[in-house]
Amino acid sequence: MTRVLVVDDDPGIVALVSYKLGRSGFEVDSVGDGQAAVDFVATQTPDLMMLDIMMPGLSGLEVLERLRASETTAKLPVIMLTAMAQESDVERGFELGADDYIIKPFSPRELLGRVNAVLARSAR
Repeated sequence: MTRVLVVDDDPGIVALVSYKLGRSGFEVDSVGDGQAAVDFVATQTPDLMMLDIMMPGLSGLEVLERLRASETTAKLPVIMLTAMAQESDVERGFELGADDYIIKPFSPRELLGRVNAVLARSAR
């Protein structure tokens, strides 16, 4: 079963994403801040990470930088899921190695399509 880690400090977003992915057959784990995400992937590696930017402690961009700097997580597919919608924000996310970037609010159907597309690309 494909495992997705949702990293967001908004319980409503976590619930929505977890519900949509869970109903589509994914195993979903979640943490509420950047440091917890770093700690999680140090012990278990998901197949994909959904990562918010604005969180307490480590930001999503800092988490992404750490993931890409580590040999064990450098290729972990990461979709940024954030309210940071400026063109410069999106550009920064891709520069740091995000595989996709979804702006809140989002369509649950679009979310699922993008998750499947990123997973398909990473499997090649």
